Amino acid sequence: MSENGRQVGERLRSIRRQKGLSLHDVEARSGHEFKASVLGAYERGERAISVPRLMRLAEIYSVPADQLLPRDAEVDIDLTERDSTPFEEGFTIDLQRLNAIEDADAAVLSRYAATIQLQRQDFNGRILTVRRDDLRVVAAVLGRSPEELQLRLEQLGLRATSASA
Repeated sequence: MSENGRQVGERLRSIRRQKGLSLHDVEARSGHEFKASVLGAYERGERAISVPRLMRLAEIYSVPADQLLPRDAEVDIDLTERDSTPFEEGFTIDLQRLNAIEDADAAVLSRYAATIQLQRQDFNGRILTVRRDDLRVVAAVLGRSPEELQLRLEQLGLRATSASA
């Protein structure tokens, strides 16, 4: 597991303990959506957590999602900075390309895109525009700065063009 995964896990454990919850308490609160053993694996950094599941844990813990991200100075991700983000208007993803490539970053983004499509009831299957703030969270979960995420998305060829729309 990456150093960032371990740091996210430490943050998950810290917030859970601050709330005075055991792993089994969280399992019960989630209606068994999260098993105690899986939560423990997330917290130990042995298992990567997807963005939708991170967002769901934030709901269960009643904290903003960015509070579940590392606070360490080495992971320099400022979710409040608004001026220098490369995602001024969000990012339009080519879903067909996303679903066609095999890549760990793309897999995380694909799960997140599917969640957004369900929430929006948007099933065109060709493109999806993701908001700037959501992309900041995705960047943080992947242990990247917003600039690094934008570069990675470009490298993967995921920016939708007018032809793919």
